[in-house]
Amino acid sequence: MSMTHPRAGRPRERVLTMRGIGKRFGAVKALTDVDFWVNEGEVVALVGDNGAGKSTLVKVLAGVHPPDSGSIEFDGDEVVIGSPADAQQLGIETIFQDLALCDNLDVVANLWLGRELRDGATLDEVDMEQRTWTLLRELSAKIPSVRVPVASLSGGQRQTVAIARSLIGEPRVVILDEPTAALGVAQTAEVLNLIERLRERGHGVILISHNMADVMAVADRVVVLRLGRNNGVYNVADVTSETLIAAITGAVDHSVAPRRVPERTDAAPASARDDEPADQTSGGTVIRMPRAGSRPTSRPRGDGSR
Repeated sequence: MSMTHPRAGRPRERVLTMRGIGKRFGAVKALTDVDFWVNEGEVVALVGDNGAGKSTLVKVLAGVHPPDSGSIEFDGDEVVIGSPADAQQLGIETIFQDLALCDNLDVVANLWLGRELRDGATLDEVDMEQRTWTLLRELSAKIPSVRVPVASLSGGQRQTVAIARSLIGEPRVVILDEPTAALGVAQTAEVLNLIERLRERGHGVILISHNMADVMAVADRVVVLRLGRNNGVYNVADVTSETLIAAITGAVDHSVAPRRVPERTDAAPASARDDEPADQTSGGTVIRMPRAGSRPTSRPRGDGSR
């Protein structure tokens, strides 16, 4: 099993596209015509009030729930994600809020659980420990020892272990479900730094969070869900937290008219460019879904961007 290597210098290409995703549970419509996409080396925040459909959308992507309608494209090819194993095979890793760590095992055992390296009939403990340290150093993780039980680690360190474990399988997309919930200030900063490292390594990161400060600190783009529908897609560089809160609560409504995803074309006319905004608001620009195969421009991140 090889480790994930940084993808620095690679062009930012579209990794994942979800079009018109619908999901219902009996008479309840959890998702209606939801569009979502993520590119390499991009952090996309998925925000919304409780019951907005964030968890359902992530579970559709993670293979927990099959969608009732819509399509999912991965690297430009339409795929069917029928199970969590299918998602992992594609390169989609999900880190849920409970982390799913074994408290009685050490860091090395948690990282390689189910994917242990073997030297003949025995476990190759030395190689696994060396690879663990290599990965943790790439993430600039602050863990004093990889041979201590996970139960003895802080909340931020446990989140670090869960993120590092997800990178063992060389994922293209990493989903983080409320990674800073119940963490202190220092531990939250540690996790946000980890998210920055994931972006630098070229992973597409989907961040689910209720914390607007965290979203504004690390995200490149924000997708707002309200009542199971898209209610705005914003570039963080052009938006304020007040605008995001207005979209979350429904004070600003962009979900009345259904979104039309343009067909795949080789060339677009100048009047229908992918980077042309769909709507203007007082606190930012609502961007529309780019055409398949297009590459966004990277977000400028100067000293004053946070």
